[in-house]
Amino acid sequence: MIELVEHDEALEARSGGRLLFRYVHRPAEPQLESPKPYLHPIHDLAGQLVTLYRPHDHVWHKGISWALPVVGRHNFWGGGDYVPEVGGYLQRDSNGSMEHQRFTRLGTDGGALAVEEELVWRTRAGAEVVAETRTLGARVLDEATWVLTFTSSMRNSSEEPLPIGSPTTKGRENAGYGGLFWRGPRSFTGGQVLSAGVAGSGEDVRGRRASWCGYSGRHDGTGTSSGIVMVDGPGNPACPPQWFVRSEPFAALCPAPFFSEEVGFDPGATLTFRYGVAVHAGALDTGTCQDLVQRVHDVLEGGDG
Repeated sequence: MIELVEHDEALEARSGGRLLFRYVHRPAEPQLESPKPYLHPIHDLAGQLVTLYRPHDHVWHKGISWALPVVGRHNFWGGGDYVPEVGGYLQRDSNGSMEHQRFTRLGTDGGALAVEEELVWRTRAGAEVVAETRTLGARVLDEATWVLTFTSSMRNSSEEPLPIGSPTTKGRENAGYGGLFWRGPRSFTGGQVLSAGVAGSGEDVRGRRASWCGYSGRHDGTGTSSGIVMVDGPGNPACPPQWFVRSEPFAALCPAPFFSEEVGFDPGATLTFRYGVAVHAGALDTGTCQDLVQRVHDVLEGGDG
């Protein structure tokens, strides 16, 4: 059974008295970081922390968030824009924000959590460009694993095309980040990345197409392990996506549908993306990942999130 606790700026999901995650829907970060809702902290069922918030190297990385660096002329990721003419990043007045409007559903059903939210994306100047309906779900599978589901349905509410891309679509090789982004704890640096036919490092997986990707890391202090498995929803644009993955110099996973090709987003058009994330107390191997992927698909097909 998952319990929901409401605060003015955040929601907390708990199971057995333990915090599964905190969803901050009214962030207080500066405009430079493209303020957006995020999930942090996230814990496994053993109480171990599996996310990082505002690391000094990239302060706009926050737990798990829906973050897009290239939406037309706008940046809903944070920090600077990749500018091919200079071969690097420049800080420009492009950082937008994703603003919570209201929750249209808050509750639990059959032991699972279901949250539906309406958001408006605004440019730095305050103009609305995207209207989003977001759904979060959570379900405990067994004593070691729980699943987060995430759905974003975005409508271009502006009067101009907003093609969605990445630094790679702008010319930076193998840097196609953007989408549902997870930043892992510092101690997960150097952890193992797993995908179909792969058990290695982030360099082995970054840019590959796959329907899922996992990450297994160890915690300072206890020496115990936790794992994350992110699963692309069937029917997502660019399915299966390329993945932006790092194990050095930090831990990160991101199914990136805009990695190397822009996805068109015309005025009035709607794009919908759906994902499942298994949070596992214990080390992962390929066999464990395959089992979790199937179970996540069962949750997605069952309608959670």
